Amino acid sequence: MIYIINQLYEKTLTISSFKSIKGSSDIDLSADAGTTYSLTPTTTVTIIDPFDCYLDALRSCFDFDALRTFCQRDDFSILFDGMHGAGGPFARRVLIEELGLPESSLLRCDPRPDFGGCHPDPNLTYAASLVKKMGLNPDGSADESVDATSLPTLGAANDGDGDRNLIAGAGFFVTPSDSLALICDNWESIPHFAKEGGPRGVARSMPSSAALDVVAEARGIPCFSTPTGWKFFGNLMSSKEMFGKTDYTPFLCGEESFGTGSDHIREKDGLWAVLSWMSILMKANEDTPAGEPLVGVKDIVTKHWAKYGRHFYCRYDYEAVDSDAANQVMELVRNEFVNGDVTSVLDDDSGIKLTSASEFAYTDPVDGSQTSNQGLILNFEYPNGDPSRVVFRLSGTGSAGATIRMYLERFERDESKHGESAPQALKSLAERALSLVKMEEMTGREGPTVIT
Repeated sequence: MIYIINQLYEKTLTISSFKSIKGSSDIDLSADAGTTYSLTPTTTVTIIDPFDCYLDALRSCFDFDALRTFCQRDDFSILFDGMHGAGGPFARRVLIEELGLPESSLLRCDPRPDFGGCHPDPNLTYAASLVKKMGLNPDGSADESVDATSLPTLGAANDGDGDRNLIAGAGFFVTPSDSLALICDNWESIPHFAKEGGPRGVARSMPSSAALDVVAEARGIPCFSTPTGWKFFGNLMSSKEMFGKTDYTPFLCGEESFGTGSDHIREKDGLWAVLSWMSILMKANEDTPAGEPLVGVKDIVTKHWAKYGRHFYCRYDYEAVDSDAANQVMELVRNEFVNGDVTSVLDDDSGIKLTSASEFAYTDPVDGSQTSNQGLILNFEYPNGDPSRVVFRLSGTGSAGATIRMYLERFERDESKHGESAPQALKSLAERALSLVKMEEMTGREGPTVIT
């Protein structure tokens, strides 16, 4: 598929003109579904209802009858933030009309051309309204001044086109990497996977945490780490259908930038992720009688950490950095660590030891295509032996400057430390990495523009 995409791109470079069919401007896109327009003896256009098509796809994945019953529990509630994007009407159709939840479950679900003045990115920074309503501080930690029992059971947000998602519980933020791992470990709750005996393949983008890998190994599921970009997941989904190779469907995949999806539409799908979490909550509470506290998102995630360990994770974005300075940072990492001798790097007071460095490259297991220069990885080890890593990636090296993305991940086995906030747990690792790559010295930046 990647090869085909590249061929299509090459073809676009040779386009010099295009033709339109006479009468095509007379098509009324607001006409009833099923309306057909005949443009030529061999060409017709039929209006479809995207809501019905999408609902059919979701119904093939989830038990809507059971979810509708679960949603009628007095102790269950959800708050869904559409961020004035295209996903809002779909959320209303599914959550309100199909599952019977009250209108108060929706926040900013009326699409607006300017997204109501907000930035429709479902993260802790731009979904601030939802974050606050879920009893969270801007860094994702719980606001201890808020009574968690007064908060919605589940909080979620979609981005502008509805394909990405944020998941939260009452006073509890779920990182995208953890969300992906939890969905994988709870596949029995989701009919799309359960009816096939579980996913036949799972994948994550390389910068995402290895939380998925740990679950996949324990569950005996093939797991792939790919470059960023959904086309790499698409190849794995199409392995048998297009290439006659291993069948990895049903397939689960995701990325740290709040994207989660499956092979039902072969694209990120924010509402699909929300229904997955609703299904997980429903399964976790099948024996919880009325009047007893629900098993919540926090309960499910902390139980997962106790079983598999916690992968503390966050991303630092240094935006609009001078392009030359940004390239110098990347070259320093490449020359001194990836191509250099990490054993010569002196230890510091943190005790966090640099153990290896590499540059991520990917050979597609389906079509054999190769993708290189996908990120610089520094691997560390804490004094107790737990692994950690820092990934550096560069984007947007144009006249407006570049963005350096630094992804921090630390694995913690000790259950007594799982409750620590991610920023605090990763502070020493961040300081160690920033010192090694001379970030402030090279860029003049004392801190990141955004932390997610």
